[in-house]
Parts: sequence; C-alpha cells; structure tokens
Amino acid sequence: MINTKILTLIVMVSLTSGCMTYDPYTGEEGISSSTTGAIAGAVTGALIGVATSSKSDRGKGALIGAVAGGAIGGGAGYYMDKQEAKLRHKLMDSGVSVSRSGNEIILNMPGNITFETGKAYLQPSFEKIIHSVSLVLKEFDKTAIEITGHTDSTGSFAFNQTLSEQRAQSVKYGLQSSGVASGRIHSSGKGPRFPVASNDTSEGKQANRRVELKLLPLDSAGS
Repeated sequence: MINTKILTLIVMVSLTSGCMTYDPYTGEEGISSSTTGAIAGAVTGALIGVATSSKSDRGKGALIGAVAGGAIGGGAGYYMDKQEAKLRHKLMDSGVSVSRSGNEIILNMPGNITFETGKAYLQPSFEKIIHSVSLVLKEFDKTAIEITGHTDSTGSFAFNQTLSEQRAQSVKYGLQSSGVASGRIHSSGKGPRFPVASNDTSEGKQANRRVELKLLPLDSAGS
C-alpha cells in the first residue's frame, strides 16, 4: 500500500503538472482538465511503480512512477487548457459558446451571428469572429480543427445538405485566409439531421442554423 506521505507527494506532483483554469463568464476558478489528468496519471504511475519495485524501494518507485504518470496525464490537457482560456477571452460577448469535453474544445456559432437564411457567405461581423478564432489557432498550431455545418429543416434535405457543406467550407476558407494551415482543417456538412432545438419556432431554427468547430490535439485526431 502507498502511505499518507507518498499520497501527499503524488498530489503535489499532479498539481505541479496541471493548473487552475479561469472562466471569464462566471469569474470562477476551478481545477483544469490537465490537473485532473495529471492526478489520474500520477496515481496510476505510482501504483505501477510500487508493483514493479522491491519492498525496500517501493516509496522511491511510487514517486518515480507518479512523476512520469503526472507529466503524461497533464501534457495534452494543459495545452488545451491554455487554448481554451485564450478562446474564452477572445470570444467573450461574441455570441460563440465555448465548451469542453476531455481534451476537445467545441465552439458553437449559432445562426444569428453566422449566415443569412439560405446563404453561405460570411457576414462582416462573422468574419471578425473567424479572425479572432484564427489568432488563437495560429498560436496553438498543434490542434486539429473539425468544422461542421448544420441547418434547420426548411426546404428539401438535398438543399440543406449542400448548404451545410458550403457553410462549413466558407468557415474553412475564412480560417485559411487568416493564416491557419489548411492541412489542420477538415470540414463537413450534416444538413438538418442533428437539431439542437425545435424547428417549429423561429428561435429554434436559428439555433439549428449553426456551425460547430471541434478542436483536438493533433496526436489524437483521427484516432
């Protein structure tokens, strides 16, 4: 078993590997994803260190394992934490929501700030948002970008499918023209297949006419 002193040191290693994250919308500070990953990695590494060490060296083995596991567990998460914080500051009050799932960052750009109904060209105000996003993406160039276009259910499925693809392409070209490498970007359209609100109201349709950007570490893209 790992004694109390060893566990305390493991937590210290984990916190050093990770960090706190700041949410500008709530003004609250919390444990970042990288810290959570570092703690899990450190505990796992410590257990492996104990299991593979002799009885007299178990404490040392646990610490070595904790250091290695904490670094591995916190690495990608820390990179995405920093990128998330930059995006939140850049996009504050823009209408774009920023959410997090593990090491993935999702930017949801709703219809009221993106495209006119039935159109696929970027509005001037949306171009400014795309430029702000591109500044962060160029700084964090080890991130892959998946762009997905969505529509409401007005009109034929074929029309909406094509429109969603064109909108995703417009965002892709907007990022490219702002200096984001094309090799990092993949775009696709889903038409009306994945609504986030009811298409029976104008507000719901506006929410469904959206573009989503998913950002993920390049080493996990496509895995």
